Amino acid sequence: MVDAARARKLADRIQQIVAEMLERRIKDPRLGFVTVTDTRITADLREATVFYTVFGSEAERADSAAALESARGIIRSEVGRQTGVRFTPTLTFKHDPLPDSARQLDDLINAARARDAEVARQAQSATYAGEADPYRKPEEGQDGGAVGRDDLA
Repeated sequence: MVDAARARKLADRIQQIVAEMLERRIKDPRLGFVTVTDTRITADLREATVFYTVFGSEAERADSAAALESARGIIRSEVGRQTGVRFTPTLTFKHDPLPDSARQLDDLINAARARDAEVARQAQSATYAGEADPYRKPEEGQDGGAVGRDDLA
């Protein structure tokens, strides 16, 4: 049986351990400004995927990926030591595309806001093509009130 709460706790603990290791113990010069964003673990607790982002260019991202791959064994042994599980999960590092997607989405939202502002600016000086109120209104009778059905007969 799969205990989802245990898997989530283990994934969170692995994320903390990996982030701490990258901050304090891994001294690879290729390792850039890396942030561990998420960790997911399989139901059998055998494989863990660590998602990360790198602040910088594509070259820095590639260098950081190589540094993470070379430090994977050290990080895995530390994960096994600190978690105390019977089988230490294998670690896979994947670049997280979510911040890039969020940045692109923010750019699209800002462009839509700019277009909306332009339309609103143009609407301020716009005039109606016909009358301001295009709907028919009931004709007024001689007594000053609206004409009803009985008045038309």
